[in-house]
Amino acid sequence: MIPPPGDETPVWCGPRPLGVVVDLDDTLYPQAEYLAGAARAVGVAASARGLDGAAVHAALTAELAAGSDRGGTIDRAMLAVGIPPAALPEHVPALVAAFAGYRPIRLPLFDGADTALDALAAAAPLACLTDGDPTIQAAKLTATGLDRRLPVVVITDALGGRGARKPHPGGLLAVAEQLRVPADRLLVIGDRPGKDVAVAASVGARAIRIRQGEYAAAVDEPRAWAVTRSLPAAASLALAALAVRPSSVRCSRAAR
Repeated sequence: MIPPPGDETPVWCGPRPLGVVVDLDDTLYPQAEYLAGAARAVGVAASARGLDGAAVHAALTAELAAGSDRGGTIDRAMLAVGIPPAALPEHVPALVAAFAGYRPIRLPLFDGADTALDALAAAAPLACLTDGDPTIQAAKLTATGLDRRLPVVVITDALGGRGARKPHPGGLLAVAEQLRVPADRLLVIGDRPGKDVAVAASVGARAIRIRQGEYAAAVDEPRAWAVTRSLPAAASLALAALAVRPSSVRCSRAAR
């Protein structure tokens, strides 16, 4: 697993990591696959309520493409197809339920993700830290088969609702407790600087940012220890960091 051209190949300085934490959405599988299916389910539910299901589906797809992490996407989609604001309470709860109740049969992993996860799990304690509705995230884990591959999964919303989502440190601290690893000795792998990189920084840990998925073009702020373009490449860097010998952790000032 060699990082593709253009990826960073940084030197690991300081105590080596003792555990690895991976994000789920757009890190292990393309979240667009799930969102497309959920949008179709909403369109079907809209048709069942006498609405133009195809138009609602198209409008919701556009809203999700503009930012899937924003609240009120179904409300805005309904307004976009001409549903008056006064009619939203009549329809939106049922459509939200259709979105949340979508259960994909199968979701594809990114290329090489299964092999990369197996290599990481063989080298160090491994966990997944993900934000979102617990039932939805559990459905994604089942559809990808990751529920059988990831030994520890912490869903932040199950700890304290949306307020517990990354970069709040609570989820990562819970992971550290379950892995029995100091939080600052975890290495986080994820796609979002403002969440995955930031949550690592909040406990004094480091992160590898994967530049893929919905937030591939996001600015690297805060900066990760390394930036790469795929999970296999990130796993390669993580494995190298895990293999650092205690006698080699002293780095020159230029390498820091």
